[in-house]
Amino acid sequence: MKRKWMVVIASAALLALTACGQEETGGSTSAADGEVAGTLSFYTSQPDADAQKLVEGFEKKYPDVNVETYRSGTEEVISKLNAEKMAGDVQADVLLVADSVTFEDLKEQDMLQAYESGELDAVPDDFEDKDHYYTGTKIMATGIVTNTEQGETPKSWEALTDASGKTVMPSPLYSGAAAYNLGVLTRQDNFGWEFYEKLKKQDTTVVKGNGDVLKSVASGEKQYGVIVDFLAARAKADGSPVELVYPEEGVPVITEPIGITKNTDNAAAAEAFVDYVLSEDGQKLATELGYTPIREGIDAPEGLKTYDEMKVLQADTEELYSSRNKDKQQFEDLFGK
Repeated sequence: MKRKWMVVIASAALLALTACGQEETGGSTSAADGEVAGTLSFYTSQPDADAQKLVEGFEKKYPDVNVETYRSGTEEVISKLNAEKMAGDVQADVLLVADSVTFEDLKEQDMLQAYESGELDAVPDDFEDKDHYYTGTKIMATGIVTNTEQGETPKSWEALTDASGKTVMPSPLYSGAAAYNLGVLTRQDNFGWEFYEKLKKQDTTVVKGNGDVLKSVASGEKQYGVIVDFLAARAKADGSPVELVYPEEGVPVITEPIGITKNTDNAAAAEAFVDYVLSEDGQKLATELGYTPIREGIDAPEGLKTYDEMKVLQADTEELYSSRNKDKQQFEDLFGK
């Protein structure tokens, strides 16, 4: 049975009143409805160091909360969550993973709890679920990272289709961003599956995640990599011989949404965590870590474009959701991993 945490309340009558209020509204609008304390289980696809910084910032604000973190690629995080659901023992309280398509799937499965954060006024409507089951937390484009010691910097995605043995990319079977990119790019008239077939013919290497892509390019093992923008920009700022390119055809963009699991054992802490991530403090922390913030009024880090500066490649979210498993299977059939 899933663990239960003790929440101190003023009286049984107050608990009943709160429960009635939540039934009527379909979700809370304030993290102040309960004591922010106890243990919070946080599942994320963020890099380990970034997740740790986020947790440290939250625990500094809420010292009575102990956050337990599980971190892996989005696809593995969701596989773990689904396995827990099948066993009737979901452990996660809060999820922060790659893209809205993943959250649409969870929403369809009735695995999320609606929460309308008071911080949403500063988040553009385009990046939040209309029913408040999840909201984006940052802007992350996928572009090309290139090793500056190995020749010219490409300007387009098309350049990768004429770079035999020089390119590395993350697997959509592990990376949520890569799975989203696969869906978007194969639905563009000037890309389609032909683009991935060309990459295969050019002996493009497929690795697990974006971090592996960066290691391969920064070390000189590969000249080009398909990567989320913040990793490349951060590596360049740290002195790595790499350059980030936003290809001229455009870029897929994810927002790494956050949401609360249905029947969480610690709703007050979960809501407070969502509020913190979307707050000015949380978004400034994201910027310090090298991410483009989703909150209005906070500048992007040096080396990254804002959403308005990007040429964004888009596809229908509902179609991406319904086709994701088929797309991943087709990719596996093509690349073998």
